[in-house]
Amino acid sequence: MSRLVTIFGGSGFVGRYVARRMADAGWRVRVAVRRPNEAIFVRTYGAVGQVEPILCNIRDRDSVAAAVQGADAVVNCVGILNEVGRNTFGLVQHYGALHIAEEAAKAGVERLVQISAIGADPHAKSAYAETKGRGEQAVLEQFPNAVILRPSVIFGPEDQFFNRFASMARFAPVLPVTGGNTRFQPVYVDDVAQAAVLGVTGQAKPGIYELGGPEVRTFAELMEEMLEVIGRPNRIVLNLPLFVSAAMATVFDLLQRLTLELFKNTVLTRDQVTNLAIDNVVGEGMPGFAELGIRPTAMESVLPEYLWRYRPAGQFYDIRESAKRLRS
Repeated sequence: MSRLVTIFGGSGFVGRYVARRMADAGWRVRVAVRRPNEAIFVRTYGAVGQVEPILCNIRDRDSVAAAVQGADAVVNCVGILNEVGRNTFGLVQHYGALHIAEEAAKAGVERLVQISAIGADPHAKSAYAETKGRGEQAVLEQFPNAVILRPSVIFGPEDQFFNRFASMARFAPVLPVTGGNTRFQPVYVDDVAQAAVLGVTGQAKPGIYELGGPEVRTFAELMEEMLEVIGRPNRIVLNLPLFVSAAMATVFDLLQRLTLELFKNTVLTRDQVTNLAIDNVVGEGMPGFAELGIRPTAMESVLPEYLWRYRPAGQFYDIRESAKRLRS
């Protein structure tokens, strides 16, 4: 019988790529998610019955225990960017990782891969980074041989980074950014998935790997590059001072609380402002793609493949621009 991997958050942005690669490698894949009815699409990644979504909430230890039963390996892809309702940073990124690690250890799981983030630190000022760091600690206490992956900002067709700002640029003449001088090292989602598979299959040595793509850019430079790709270079990238962004984020956070979360702050939070003040690049001397034998994918080879829909003429933009040059 083929081996079984349980992927927590396996229908999410990163998880779906891990699930597809594991199915291609011949593994049975259990996709543990809160809403399995919305994850039916993962079944198409393999043969009939090979990939199966199941109900699991990592805040609930019993559902985690059920999800890891019989699994040979576990991958935790669950993470949040802002807190809504019971999904707080602490419950999801710290205690969720703790539940997964403890229950996987009890079930005799051989390998565990934790998707974390660059900047994860149990002593960080940001609640996001702090709970990512505490989640790593919880995993390593139970699985000293775990593989922990810390990617920089991740890009790909379903990302919430370039897609979000490209959508804004369709209508807004000015694109405001917080931390415009902060450096990032964008990494392609399928490269992160490939690294996770190496961890599951034992081809990656245990330890922490920081994953960054071949390009280091400031936030403002990333936005300018994105504007070129979508054919809107005339948009103005406005670098907001951090104190202005912090004031705006405070208002949005307060509005979420006062409306009892009828308004969900997906615009900008105080915690995100804290994070955006710190460079998000691979640390000096940290193991990464090179040690995994992976050549990271450049942004320029991927961004046009999914950002074309934000161009003034969509898929016909290049044809229209070519026609303009012929007339001139």
